[in-house]
Amino acid sequence: MPFKSKAQRRKFAELLVKGEISPETYEEWNRETGRKELPERVSRAKKKRPRKIAKRKATKARKAKKR
Repeated sequence: MPFKSKAQRRKFAELLVKGEISPETYEEWNRETGRKELPERVSRAKKKRPRKIAKRKATKARKAKKR
């Protein structure tokens, strides 16, 4: 899986130095990323809100028919 941002690449390098991930894992991610120009940070995707459906207002004529 390739890196998505420069910040993520730095975090993985830090984990590599601490010994929390293997050098093979870091190198695999680095290889898959290639020479892409990465953004500094990536924001989370926004959730799509469902569209609201407008309710019809009952008119006096409709109310009279129902009775």
